[in-house]
Amino acid sequence: MSKYQQYERVFNHLDNNGDGKISPSELHQCVETIGGELSLAEAETAVEILDTDGDGLLGFDDFVKFVEGGDEEEKVKDLKKAFKMYEMDGCGCITPKSLKRMLSRLGQSTTTDQCQKMIAHFDLNGDGVLNFDEFKIMMS
Repeated sequence: MSKYQQYERVFNHLDNNGDGKISPSELHQCVETIGGELSLAEAETAVEILDTDGDGLLGFDDFVKFVEGGDEEEKVKDLKKAFKMYEMDGCGCITPKSLKRMLSRLGQSTTTDQCQKMIAHFDLNGDGVLNFDEFKIMMS
């Protein structure tokens, strides 16, 4: 069996309703089924980052890219897309306020104080915000 046939089997297994796409809830259910931990909000974020055609679902090509990890250039492009979602203020950095706003959009309620602590953990230069390089480290 070729690598792509194996991917197809896994993809079809994840695609509960057989529409040829994987929704965040299908991804969430599958990870839970195999004993992993992935909240629905995390699944939504993963799909949002990996979704190349903007329909909110993972097609087979998106899935293959996810499984194979993509090349370095592709990973950086995906991370930049994710960074822009969290940044929101156009300042080129993630602030506690913008992190709180994004997490609340994903269904996680956090305080600004909690967000400051999350940022502080990866804030290498101590400026209280995350730049893209610090975000990259946080996501790896």
